[in-house]
Amino acid sequence: MTVVRLHLYTRQRIMDGISIMRKKLVYKFILIYVLIGVGGFILLSTLGSTLIENRIINYESKNLYNEASNIAADDSLFSTLTTKSAGLKELYRSLSKIAVYQDCQIWLINPQGRIYINTAVPFEDMSSKNLEGFDPVALGSDYYSVGTFFDAFTDDYLTVMVPMAANLDIRGYVAIHRPMSKLKALREDVLGNMHLIALLMLAVILSVFLLLYFSVLRPLRLITNGTRKYIEGDLAYNIPVNSSDEFGELASSLNFMSDELNKSSIYEKQFLANVSHDFRSPLTSIKGFVEAILDGTIPPEMQERYLRIVLGETERLTKLTNGILSLNNMEQKRFQLNLSDFDINAVIRTTAATFEGICRPRQISIKLLLTGEQLFVHADIEKIQQVLYNLIDNAIKFSRDDSTIEINSDVRHDKIFISVEDHGAGIPSASINKIWERFYKTDTSRGKERKGNGLGLAIVKEIINQHNQNITVISTENVGTEFVFSLDAAKENL
Repeated sequence: MTVVRLHLYTRQRIMDGISIMRKKLVYKFILIYVLIGVGGFILLSTLGSTLIENRIINYESKNLYNEASNIAADDSLFSTLTTKSAGLKELYRSLSKIAVYQDCQIWLINPQGRIYINTAVPFEDMSSKNLEGFDPVALGSDYYSVGTFFDAFTDDYLTVMVPMAANLDIRGYVAIHRPMSKLKALREDVLGNMHLIALLMLAVILSVFLLLYFSVLRPLRLITNGTRKYIEGDLAYNIPVNSSDEFGELASSLNFMSDELNKSSIYEKQFLANVSHDFRSPLTSIKGFVEAILDGTIPPEMQERYLRIVLGETERLTKLTNGILSLNNMEQKRFQLNLSDFDINAVIRTTAATFEGICRPRQISIKLLLTGEQLFVHADIEKIQQVLYNLIDNAIKFSRDDSTIEINSDVRHDKIFISVEDHGAGIPSASINKIWERFYKTDTSRGKERKGNGLGLAIVKEIINQHNQNITVISTENVGTEFVFSLDAAKENL
C-alpha cells in the first residue's frame, strides 16, 4: 500500500512540475513583452525626450550661429548703425527677411547693451532700448544659451550671439533668438513619430511572440499534455505535433516510445495469458491423474501408464520453463557467445539424424543439399545447433505426411546461408511478422498434435540477433515455408 501511495505521489509531483514549468514559461514570455513595451515607452518619454531636445538645440544653434556669423562679417554693418544713414532702414529690411526665413528674431546690440535693431518690432516703432545687466561674459564659453536673455523675454529662448569686430575691437553683437516653445513643439513632433515607430516595433515584437507561441509554446504544451497522458497510463495517445523542427522530432520520438511501451504492455498481457494457459493445461492433467490414482479411480495395473503421462507433462513443463529462462537470458544479454570455427555441414547432418525416429512413422524424409563436404562458419556451435533443432522440429510439425524437408547450405561472398524448407500448411500472411513473438501461435502453428509452446522461433530469432546476423521467412499457405539465416564464413573458406 505504501509503494502504491509513493507511486501516485511521485506521478502527481511530475505532473504538477510539468504544469508549473509550462505556466512559468508562458508567464516569462508575457513578462518579457510587458517589460519591453512599458520600459521602452518610459525610456522614450524621458531619456529619449531629453536626447531629442538636446539634438534639436545643437542643430538649431549651429544653424543660427552660422547665420549670425555671416551677418557680423559685413564690414559696413557697424558704420550703418552708428551714422544712422539712410541705409539703416534697408539693413532692417534685409535682417527682417532673414528673420522671417529663419523664424527668429535678430538683434543688433552695442557693447553696452543698447539694442539698435530688433526685427520683432516694426521699423517705425523701433526705439533704442538698453538691456539691464548686459554682460556677454555671463553667457559663458558656449556659443548659445537658453533662457530669458537678461530678462528681455518672459519665456525661454534659444540665443546665439556673435561679436562684430574690427581690428580686434568689439564694436557690437549680432544676437539671434528663437522661442524654445517652437523647438519643444518640434521635439514633440519627432517624439510622436518615434512613439508611432515604437508602437509598430511592439506590433512586430508581438507578432514574433505569437510566432514563438505557435512554434515553441504550443508544441511544448501539446508535448506536455502528451507526457501527462503517458504518466496517466494512456500509451495509445499520439502527440499531434508534425513540424520538422526539434519539437517535431521530440514528439515523434515520444510517440514512438509510447507505441513501443503500448506494444510492450499488450505483449506482457498476452505473455501472461499464454504462460498461464500453457502451464495450466499440463498441471490440470497432472492433478487429475494423481487424484485419480490416489482415490483408486485408476486401477493399479493401469497406474504405470498414467504415471508415464504425468512424467511426460512434467518434462513438457520443464522444457517450457527452460525455454522462458533461456529466452530471458538472451534478451538481457546474460550469456556470452562462445565463437569458434566449425563445420556447419557436419552439425546439420548430426542434428537432422536426431529426428529420424520422429519422421519415420509419418514417412517424412529430410533431404540435405549441402555445399561441399565441409563448410566452416564462425559462430557458437551449441547455439547454432539449437537454431537448427528448433527450425527442423518446426518444419516436421507443419509438414504433411509423406513429404520432404530440404536443408540447404550455400556460400555467397563472405556469408554462409542455411535454409530449412518444408512442404506443409504454410503460414498466413497476416501472421508472418508475429511468428517471432513469444508464445505466438496461429491455428496451424500449433501443429497437428498441438505440442508447440510458441517459444522455438523466438529463441531462434534471438540467437541469430546475438550473432549480428539475419533470418528471413518465405511462406505460402498450403504450399510450405522456408526459413533462411546467415552466418559469418570462417577464414578457411575465404
